[in-house]
Amino acid sequence: MKSEWRVFSIVAFFLLAVAGIYAGWTYGFNGHLEWIGSVALLLSFLLCSMLAGFFWFVSRRIDLRPEDRPDADISEGAGEVGFFSPGSYWPFGLALAATIAGLGLVFWQAWLIGVGAIAVIFSACGLLFEYYSGTRRTAEH
Repeated sequence: MKSEWRVFSIVAFFLLAVAGIYAGWTYGFNGHLEWIGSVALLLSFLLCSMLAGFFWFVSRRIDLRPEDRPDADISEGAGEVGFFSPGSYWPFGLALAATIAGLGLVFWQAWLIGVGAIAVIFSACGLLFEYYSGTRRTAEH
C-alpha cells in the first residue's frame, strides 16, 4: 500500500498545481475566473487526496507486501490473489440498471429514476448474494 498512497499523493499535488495555474491563467486571460474547470480540478485534487489518505491509513495497519519491499523476490507475490466469479451475469444487470437510473437523471423523469434505483438495489443484492443462494450455493455444515 506504500506505493499506492505515494502515487495518489503525487497526482493530487499535480492536480492542485494545475488548478492554481489554470485559475490564474483564465483569470488573467479573460478577466474573470473560469469556474467549471477550476472546480473540476479542485475536486479531482480532493478525490486523489482522499484516496491517498485512505491508502496511507491502511498501509500503516497492515504488514508490508512483497511489492512494497525493495528486497522482495518475484516469487513471493505468487499464489492466489482472490476469488473472482467466472460466469456471473449480475455485473451486466447492474450496469443496465445504473444506465436506466442515469437516463432518468438526464431526462429528469422521477419514475425512471425510481425504477433504475430499485433495479440497482436488486441487482446489487443479486451480485452480493450470488453464492449464498440458488445453484451456486456452497455447502455449509
